Amino acid sequence: MGQNNTDIKPVKPVKTDKIDADHVIIFDTTLRDGEQSPGASMSLEEKIQVAEILDQMGVDIIEAGFPIASPGDFESVRQVAKTVKSASVCGLARASIKDIDRAGHALRDAVNPRVHTFISTSPVHMKYKLQMHADDVLEMVTSSVTHARTYTDNVEWSAEDATRTEHDFLCRCVEAAIKAGAGTINIPDTVGYTVPEEMFALIKMLHERVDGADNVIFSTHCHNDLGMAVANSLAGVRAGARQVECTINGLGERAGNAALEEIVMAINTRNDVLPFWTNIDPTFITRASKLVSAVTAFPVQPNKAIVGKNAFAHESGIHQDGMLKNTQTYEIMTPDSIGLKESSLVMGKHSGRHAFEEKLKDLGYELPDNDFQDAFKRFKNLADHKKHVFDEDIEALVDDQVSKANENIKVVALTVIAGTGGPQKATITLEVEGHHETREATGEGPVDSIFNAIKEIVNHNGHLALYEVSAVTAGTDAQAEVMVRLSEDGRIVTGRSADQDTMVASAKAYISALNKLMAKREKDGVDAKLHIVE
Repeated sequence: MGQNNTDIKPVKPVKTDKIDADHVIIFDTTLRDGEQSPGASMSLEEKIQVAEILDQMGVDIIEAGFPIASPGDFESVRQVAKTVKSASVCGLARASIKDIDRAGHALRDAVNPRVHTFISTSPVHMKYKLQMHADDVLEMVTSSVTHARTYTDNVEWSAEDATRTEHDFLCRCVEAAIKAGAGTINIPDTVGYTVPEEMFALIKMLHERVDGADNVIFSTHCHNDLGMAVANSLAGVRAGARQVECTINGLGERAGNAALEEIVMAINTRNDVLPFWTNIDPTFITRASKLVSAVTAFPVQPNKAIVGKNAFAHESGIHQDGMLKNTQTYEIMTPDSIGLKESSLVMGKHSGRHAFEEKLKDLGYELPDNDFQDAFKRFKNLADHKKHVFDEDIEALVDDQVSKANENIKVVALTVIAGTGGPQKATITLEVEGHHETREATGEGPVDSIFNAIKEIVNHNGHLALYEVSAVTAGTDAQAEVMVRLSEDGRIVTGRSADQDTMVASAKAYISALNKLMAKREKDGVDAKLHIVE
């Protein structure tokens, strides 16, 4: 791998009036690159929820979407631009007049709009994707940035697949973008190919070779295909990059992007070797992570750095002994530093509204009054049936509620017959656009019977791509959390639900996915009308 990472010393760029030399700008692309993960689509309301928490936590720039992609994307960017109070809102555009115009129009109401335009610069992309010569690409760099400047002075230019681009040509493109007026130059590791030493050398080389480099901000946008997105991003920062493009939970295409929470906490925790700072309030991290997980139905892996449920869990006897003596023996940061409260048995059937409201605040949730009342009723119902109610139970309950936005189909009643004798059978009643429909079906097992019964009511071509069950907490009375993924003609959606009854959770998760599939059909301009089987 070359020289040891500790041998790479931070390189500080020339300080300009644009940015403090130690300040790292956080550019969040959860709503754009993150949403491009198969099955991670968000509704407009969900995008606004995520944008609001990103704004509150101090994200500098929110990339709200790709306005040219669809009318829905255009409207999402427009509404986020209207909603966000402090952060700069950004729209992505290819190097075309049409794309840039669409982005510029979507951002008209933003406090500080940014147009982010890009074009591929690597030999493989230019030959096979663009089918263009290098000189033509260079001309488009200049023309696209110049046109973007007619909408805003805040223009970012990206060299797609920069880490596989020939250095001489990359320097020429970066210099052309700077001369045309780009204030931020993004160097993406689009396919997650590079390693930290290479990223460090690349950013350093651009600073040294490109005329005008001291007057712009260099940025990194690293993918995680080889598991090095965060390491590569931080290597870029040490080399002089002062913007990092990242996402909550590392969400993104293929293996994802550099995770915002890991970037921020690495800088905060190891400020001795990463002497930089961000505007992020890290106490919002847990809340943001849970919200993004809920609205995308992408669960966070238990051993995920910073926000995984095992990140502050200690089961080994040796570790527990050390933790009891001094938490610093096995924890390099505190749970409360990321807004995490330790799970403990504090809620039960005798808990009142005020206690429940305070618990929700501790867990990072602030619900509108109607949603709070509904959540409280569901909590009391759960507490009546479950001996111990843990924080994870409450989180699953609220996350399940959040994911129910814009439902056209709801589960009203379910009866399942299962066992060793006789056929497995399910009878389900659904509310479909205000009308109740009941059907009965058999299957290879109880879950198969439930899904077949749903198909007997709502006609669709969705294929079950994934069915996954996990326990929210330990014990025989634990809630089951079920994730269902459906695919149809290239559209992939994921539904999630939690309930003490695994069969009920399965039905609700399937219906959640089906609602999202209908929404995605509508977004794609495909017939989204629900066809009831007669």
